[in-house]
Amino acid sequence: MSALSRSVTVRLYLLGWAVVCKMSAAWARRLFTAIADALWWQHGQGVRQLEANLARVTGADKSKEELRRVSRAAMRSYLRYWLEVFRLPVIPAERIMTHTRMYGDQEQVAFGHLAAGRGVIFALPHMGNYELAGAWIVRRGAGSFTTVGERLESDEIYERFVKLREGLGMEVLPHTGANAFGQLARRLRQGHLVCLVCDRDLTAHGVEVEFFGEPARMANVPATLAVQTGAALMPVTLWFEEEYWACRIYPEVAVPADGSNQEKVAAMSQQVADDFERGIREHPESWHMLQKVFTADLDPERLARAGAEGMPKISGPV
Repeated sequence: MSALSRSVTVRLYLLGWAVVCKMSAAWARRLFTAIADALWWQHGQGVRQLEANLARVTGADKSKEELRRVSRAAMRSYLRYWLEVFRLPVIPAERIMTHTRMYGDQEQVAFGHLAAGRGVIFALPHMGNYELAGAWIVRRGAGSFTTVGERLESDEIYERFVKLREGLGMEVLPHTGANAFGQLARRLRQGHLVCLVCDRDLTAHGVEVEFFGEPARMANVPATLAVQTGAALMPVTLWFEEEYWACRIYPEVAVPADGSNQEKVAAMSQQVADDFERGIREHPESWHMLQKVFTADLDPERLARAGAEGMPKISGPV
């Protein structure tokens, strides 16, 4: 991205935070729906990659028209995420609590672990609105939790996101930090909650899993933390239901009894991918993945370098 493009992007983000909160909710929704449709019609690189990812979800037997329908709904969902991020400062806490729908019985299990002093890892894909989910978690009784923020090209936007998340009660660590893994491990051993979005490998040292019938690269940090700390690893999927935010917490991914640490991490990461796959199949329009995930789409030279360097060894206790 050129310096000019970065400058324009920063200004648009900051304008969003400054202006959208002052608009009526109805006008803001119309505006962001229009932006989503405009981006979808342009069919740029991000939308093309979104459709390449969604093609794996919908299946090769689906028509191009069906794929385009789902991708348009996904772009509207993605822009809804951004609209709600910009409007978070004016969304009442009461609305977050009353408009979050929790499915299944694992919510009580997860918060029971925390109440008993056992750390919990929520592993999430890029689905729904995880900022709103984070606000719900804090108000639900977790008190606070730790997460990792992806470094953005603009430090100004990154710091704004950190400030937003910290204002909601989150502790945010940069994923490029010198000892982010160690800090996460310490929080878990202290019986705290860690939330990690992990359906994309940002390091070239992730783990290969089978995802929608073909190889894909995902982060192995959640499973590695569970193996090292004994924390409960619980996948989570999120989606939108009209004006509501919906969530499902899946049962704990158990650490296998046999095998090396690397083998245990690989098996647990596959289980996380399987749970993500179930959630995404049910709500493909809520999966906002505009980046490359599947091995066939990734840069072969990057994969070769990662293979030559080898998977990073799992260290001893932190």
